[in-house]
Amino acid sequence: MAEIQAFRAYRYDLGRVGTLADVVAPPYDVIDADLQERLYNRSPYNVIRLILNREEKGDADADAKYQRAGRCLKDWLREGILVQDSARSVYVYHQVFKVEDKEFTRRGVLARVRLEPFGQGKIFPHEETMPGPKADRLKLMHATGMNLSPVFGLYPDPQGEVQASLDRAISRSLPLEATDHLGVVNRLWPLSDTQTISAITGMLGPKPVFIADGHHRYETALKYLEERRAMGTVRDDDPAHYVLMMLVGMSDPGLVILPTHRLVSGVPQLRRDDLARMLGDHFDLETVGQGEKGARATWEWIEADGSQNVLGFITVDDGVWQLARLRSPDVMAEICPQHSSAWRSLGVSILHELVLSRLLPAACTGASPSCRYVHLLQEVIDAVAKRECQLGVLVPPAKMTDVEKIASGNEKMPPKSTYFYPKLLSGLVFNPL
Repeated sequence: MAEIQAFRAYRYDLGRVGTLADVVAPPYDVIDADLQERLYNRSPYNVIRLILNREEKGDADADAKYQRAGRCLKDWLREGILVQDSARSVYVYHQVFKVEDKEFTRRGVLARVRLEPFGQGKIFPHEETMPGPKADRLKLMHATGMNLSPVFGLYPDPQGEVQASLDRAISRSLPLEATDHLGVVNRLWPLSDTQTISAITGMLGPKPVFIADGHHRYETALKYLEERRAMGTVRDDDPAHYVLMMLVGMSDPGLVILPTHRLVSGVPQLRRDDLARMLGDHFDLETVGQGEKGARATWEWIEADGSQNVLGFITVDDGVWQLARLRSPDVMAEICPQHSSAWRSLGVSILHELVLSRLLPAACTGASPSCRYVHLLQEVIDAVAKRECQLGVLVPPAKMTDVEKIASGNEKMPPKSTYFYPKLLSGLVFNPL
C-alpha cells in the first residue's frame, strides 16, 4: 500500500515577491540557455536560481553552482521569501492548456509519497534513467535539503472518485494562478481540511502509482535516503523517507500523451521506391501524398487507426509520404525475445528495433541513423521543408494502457516513448527533507 501524506510545504510569500508567474519555472531538464537567462531576469527570486543555477565567472569548480543554490535558498528562508505553511496540507493543482487548438484541463494533487525501491511495493517506473542527471540532482539535494520539483505520478481511478472529492473541497475557493512561458495556466489550491485529506489519502493508499515523469528525481530521492541510512541519521518518520509528487488519475480527461516523432539523419538520400524495398518484407505500404498535405493526411490515418503497428514515413529527397503497417508481430518476437509482447508491439519499439537497427542499415551500407525528437506535426513539416533530415517518421503515441501494462510487469519502455504535456511547474511548493 502506497503511503501518501499531507505536509507543511514552503511557499513563496507573494507579498514579498509579486506575482507567482514571476517566480516559477518549468523543470530543469527542459530549460535551455535562453530560457534560463529570461527566468533569471524575470525576478531575483525566480526558482531557476535553485533548480538550475548558472555557472558564473570565477567559480572555483563545477560544484560552485550547487553551493550557490543552497546559499540562495537559505537566504530566502531567512528573509521570509519562502514561508512554511502552518498546517499540514495537500495542494490541488490544475493546468489549463491547448494542444492543436483543443483545450484541456489536467487535474491532480501535490502530496508527499513514501519512497519505495522499484519492484518492492506499489510504485512503478516506465522509463530507463541515466547516471549523469541523477548525480546532478543528488548534488542539488545535498545543497538544499529540499524537493524543489515534483515527480509526476499516475494512479488508476476509473470512476474519478478521488478527483471528485478534490473538486468538491475547492469548489468555493479561489486559486493562486500563474501563466507560464508556453501559455499554460497553472492553478493551485492549498487544502488543509483534515477530514477531506484523510478521505483522499485513504482512497489513494491502496492504488498503485506509475511514474510518468521525474524518474531521475525519484531515484535521486532513493539514493539520498540510502545515504542518510548509511550515516545512521534517519528515523522511520524522517522526511527523507518521502518525495514530493503530483498525483493524477489515469482517466483524467486532461491527461495528454503527445507523440514523439523522429527526424532521422545519418542515412543516404532515400526515395519512395527505396523505402518500399527496404520495408517490403515486413510491412504493407501505401502512398498517401506529398508535402504538408501528405503529412496531415498521414497523421489523420494514424490517429484514426489508433494502433501501434502503423508508422508514417516521408522520404525527404522526393517528399513522398507513405503509411507502413507491420504485417506480423512474429518478427518482433524473433528479434526481441527478452521483452514482453506489450513492449514489442509499441510503435517506438518497431521503429527502432526493426527499422532503424536492422532493415535500414542492411539496405544502406554505411548508414548510421541518428534521431532528433519532436512532438508536433508542424515541427516535422517545418524540418522536412528545410531538409534537416533524410527521413521523417510519424510515430503513434503510447497510451496509458501501454504504460500501465508494461510498467506493472516491471519492464521499462524504450526511450522517448512518452511525453506528458504540459510539464509541471517548479516553485509552487517545496518539500523539506
